[in-house]
Order: sequence, then structure tokens, then C-alpha cells
Amino acid sequence: MTRAMGAAMRRIHVGNALSAFGLGFTVPYLYVYVAQVRGLGAMTAGLVLAVFAVAALIVLPFAGRAIVRRGPLPVLLAALVAAALGALSLGLAGNAGAVLLSAAVLGAGQAVMQPALATMIVDCSTAETRSRAFAMQFFLQNLGLGVGGLIGGHLVDTTKVSSFTLLFAIEAGMFLLLVAVMATVRMPHSPRIADAPSDGVKGSWKRLLGNRAMVQLCVLGFVLFFACYGQFESGLSAYGVEAAGISTSALGTALAANTLMIVVAQFAVLKFVERRRRSRVIAAVGLVWAVAWLAAGYAGLGHGSQEMATAAFVSTYALFGLGEAMLSPTVAPLVADLAPEGMAGQYNSAFALVKQLALAVGPAVGGPLGASLHAPYIVTFLLFSLGITVLALRLGRGLTAAQDQPWAVSASRVVARGAAAEPVAAEA
Repeated sequence: MTRAMGAAMRRIHVGNALSAFGLGFTVPYLYVYVAQVRGLGAMTAGLVLAVFAVAALIVLPFAGRAIVRRGPLPVLLAALVAAALGALSLGLAGNAGAVLLSAAVLGAGQAVMQPALATMIVDCSTAETRSRAFAMQFFLQNLGLGVGGLIGGHLVDTTKVSSFTLLFAIEAGMFLLLVAVMATVRMPHSPRIADAPSDGVKGSWKRLLGNRAMVQLCVLGFVLFFACYGQFESGLSAYGVEAAGISTSALGTALAANTLMIVVAQFAVLKFVERRRRSRVIAAVGLVWAVAWLAAGYAGLGHGSQEMATAAFVSTYALFGLGEAMLSPTVAPLVADLAPEGMAGQYNSAFALVKQLALAVGPAVGGPLGASLHAPYIVTFLLFSLGITVLALRLGRGLTAAQDQPWAVSASRVVARGAAAEPVAAEA
């Protein structure tokens, strides 16, 4: 990695931390703000959450084309300005129409940030450093969300609208500060993996869908996000309360255990996974999550004490965190390495779109199932986790060596160069 790439990467990581910190301020309290503080009711609050997902689904297909044509930095700056305006207007909105419109602008801005930042990481990294770069991004995002949520929880007062207005103003300020930080980035361009597909056409979704490995990865990604992230605050929490009798404080402990596992284990896990086939690491995540669902099944369907049920439920979230730490240096770099040269923005946007679809469908399916049909809920998502393992192994058969194990290809090239140099040295 060159000095310019390193300088740009440091600013990108600062940007990831700031954006996550800003989001952590407001996301946990959005429902309470709309339904109770503004007095707009549960229906409007539910619509606000739906608007976030719909806005993302609308803008992401266009975001990829814009990143390819204009570059990730201008697209990111525009998304940050939009998110800042949406956050500030949401804090000032007093009626349902204004709240929904503000949420749409904020949701669109947040959605576009993801593929833009991911593409910047791709452009500022090499095949050897990419896994570590995405692991650092994931670490900082979780740390920022956790710290932001903790500080935000001490600032809000449900009896004072002004406290929430301050909260959204701080979030807007974080986005504008990020604009100032990212505007100083000078974007280099990293070399691509030699045998990655290069027959793509700029901005062509048809070509993307013709990339069989990318389509398989998108299907796998949908299952990953549906079976894990789509259940955290919907089906799994409902199941914990209804089936396992988990208290709200214990549920908070479980969420904290998830974040703590990611923060503590991320770089230890990175040393383990970065020298292994990516497809097999993803397959292992499916097995880890299968164990997590078994622990959840014991918590709600077993006959142990309440203390044992709580411990098993907290362990479920911790195991999910371990799987997430394994995925962060694996999936995002694989998306980048599947993309033809110049098409990373398109591929990152497509994968972000798949993620949003899973996060929209996951709670809608898992919420009612986890609240009422406890045994079928556990069995269903246990099978989904095992399905992750099967899909990952199938994906591995269609990947090139450079895509599935780039470290081995890089090592073989170094060895080849060393072997070629020996006769020259001997001749000299």
C-alpha cells in the first residue's frame, strides 16, 4: 500500500466511525421519538421505519451507476449532505408528513453511504490489505454505534422534545463534519486482481446478473442478512421475551454481548480467517450460527432455570457476533474482487440492495413467527443457517483462486519472482 493510499484509508476509517457514531445517537430512539415524544402514534412510527427501507431500495440501483460514472467520493459527499438535512429536519418535524419526508431523505442518504465508502476502501487497498481494511471498518462501525447509543441514551428525555431535537442536530453535525473530513481525501486507485472477470460493461446490470458467482453471492448474502441481522431487533427479541421470559434488561445485555464480542474478537478472528478460503470461512459462519440457534432453542424451549435460559440467550447474541466478525473481512472483499475493473461501485450497490431487501423481509417474517410459533421459528432459522454453509461451499466451486484465496496467489507470485531472480544473481 502506498503512502497516499494509507493516508486516504485513515480518513475513510475516521469517516466510518463518525457516521456510525451519528447513527448510534438516534436509531435506537427513533420509534419512541415519533410515537411518544411527537405523539404521532405507533402506526406513524412503523411507517417511518418502513420509509427508511423503501428509500434505500429506491436509491441504491441508481447509486451504483453514479459511483461508476462520477467516482465514490462525490457520491458520498452528496449522500452526507442529504443525510444531514434529513436528520436536522426530522428533529424539527412536528407532523406526520414532515416526519415521513425527513425519514425518506435521511434513509436515502444513509443507504448511499454504504456502497460509496466500501468502494473507496476498495480503491485505497490491495488484494493483500483489503480484508484487514474491511475488518477495521466493521470494528469502527460497531464501536461508533455502541458509543453513540450509550451517549444518546443519557441525553434523551421523553418528556422534552428539545432533547431529541438536540440529538438529531448532533447527528446532522456528525454528517457535516464527515463532509469536511472526506473532502480532503485524495483518492488513489489500487491495482485489480489479475484474473478477476473483466468483461463487464459500465453501469450494466445485465452484465452483473450474468456474473454467476456474483448472483450466487447475492443469494447467499440475502440468506445471511435475513437469518441474522433481520432477526436481532424483531423475531429473536420477540422470541426471547415470549418464549424464554427474557427481561428487557437481559435483552440489553444480550445486545451488548453481541457488540462486545465483535469489538474484542475482530482482530483475533482476522488472523484466523485471512489465510483461509473465503467460501469455507462463510460456510463455518453458518455452522456457528446454527449453534447459536440451538442455544436460543434451549433458552426458550428447554426446561432449565431462568438463569440458564438467560445465559443461553445472551450466548446466542455473542455467537452471532463471532460470526459477524468472521464475515466482515470476507464478504465485502469478495464482492470487490468479483467486480470487473471500474465496476466496484455497481457491485457494492447491488450487494447493499440485497442487504436492504433482507433487512426489510426479515423482521416482517421473523417478528410474528418468533412471538407466537416458537419451535417452528427456531427450526426455520436453524435450517437457514445450515443453508448458509451449503450455499457457501457451492459458491466456492465457482470462484477463481484469486477470488477465494488471494493470499495464496500473492504468495505464489512472490515465490515466482524470487525464483526468477536467482539466476540473475548467480550470473552477476
